[in-house]
Amino acid sequence: MNYLWAAATHTGRIRNNNEDAFAPEASGRGSGPVVLMVADGMGGAVGGEVASRLAVETAIATDGTPAERVVAANRRVVTEAMGNPHLAGMGTTMTLVQLDPGAQAHFAHVGDSRAYRLRDGQLEMITSDHTVVAEHVAAGRLSYEEALSHPQRSMLTRVLGINTELEVDEFDLELKEGDRILLCSDGLTNMVPDEQIASLMGSRTPEEAVWTLIEAANRAGGHDNITIVVVDVVQ
Repeated sequence: MNYLWAAATHTGRIRNNNEDAFAPEASGRGSGPVVLMVADGMGGAVGGEVASRLAVETAIATDGTPAERVVAANRRVVTEAMGNPHLAGMGTTMTLVQLDPGAQAHFAHVGDSRAYRLRDGQLEMITSDHTVVAEHVAAGRLSYEEALSHPQRSMLTRVLGINTELEVDEFDLELKEGDRILLCSDGLTNMVPDEQIASLMGSRTPEEAVWTLIEAANRAGGHDNITIVVVDVVQ
């Protein structure tokens, strides 16, 4: 089995700077292993940009499981923030997947950047948001529809860069030919509903899907940075 991927980022229509980071930055094809990720930074002035960039650089350079890569990235962001008062309070999300030969996907995830799988036209969200609102939905205190417009929908409960100890969601997924994986920052998912994402992802190359989704988020307002990685499972 082989993988065909593309990725891109856009500042959006409101913000002046881009606090997202991702890897790999170039489109490609291979049988794996290949590691792909999206990070959405936060933290005043240049802090968000620094946090996401450091996290991605560290995760790429670290040998280990996906979760070990995320833990190493967290330590790097914490260390940098402690050593520079201008970066205090910076943090970042990270959603990372390692694709191995044999159609094995290994995920590690912290925050509200997301991973989806499109299979046979059906879009499935395969990560859980680490937000106050997501916890309320899981506990039955809010409906999914209420959560979409809740003022705390972007308030994170878990993020890289705050504590040296970090809980990382990790899981494996069996893929098959024809599957499409999407990694994205919330600049997409806060602007474009899942059913529209599913329709826009279909019957396009990864490169076309990436830019079609970015354009859709900008048409909807482009309130945040938008970063997208799309991967196809092919023969």
